[in-house]
Amino acid sequence: MEQVGRGSKLYLFVYNSLQAFGWSIALFRILVNFLSTKSFNGAYASAGELICILQTLAFLEVIHGAIGIVPSGFFSPLFQWAGRVYFLLAAVRGIDEVQELPAVFITFVAWCFAEIIRYMFYALSCVGNCPYFLIHLRYTAFIMILPIGAVVEMWTMYQTLQVILKKKLYADHFDSIPFSYYTFVKAGVICHPFLCLLQYLHLFKQRHSKLSLRSEKKIK
Repeated sequence: MEQVGRGSKLYLFVYNSLQAFGWSIALFRILVNFLSTKSFNGAYASAGELICILQTLAFLEVIHGAIGIVPSGFFSPLFQWAGRVYFLLAAVRGIDEVQELPAVFITFVAWCFAEIIRYMFYALSCVGNCPYFLIHLRYTAFIMILPIGAVVEMWTMYQTLQVILKKKLYADHFDSIPFSYYTFVKAGVICHPFLCLLQYLHLFKQRHSKLSLRSEKKIK
């Protein structure tokens, strides 16, 4: 069992380190493009495909929770992964008009910062060498990053509605369903702030638990 535990920790360290590196490369590409063009329009062109790959590979985190090598469980990672992948592949990658919106630039930058912090925290936690500043950042940065990301994601999805209606996107896939893709996306836009609020409150609960526990240990 000890060998299995060590093997899992090594695997998780490598996985999280590679994800942190990948998101760092994505952020670097976006910022270099922005500084060179002085435009918000090239975020997807500079790093969109890499972000799609990284986020698709994050399905491994659903498997990690399902088989129990991390304590997150199955449903929460699946819910977060599905929302992100839909946004990326259907709303951004699938609609050319959306790719150059400033909202995509803001979304990608917010995601990059959040994921670099998260994956660095996970990687260093696997080897028991995570500095306190990173722990604090992991459970504090979301206070600003999540609302920014949530607002621009919702705005991006809202802006896709007219394109979907005009081009009748994915209409064939919804022929056998009693509602259109347009209605599906519209419902998603309406539900998005409430789902983000639930995630926000959950992260605050985690923050209180993790940081309070660490403070108690320091006092002892």
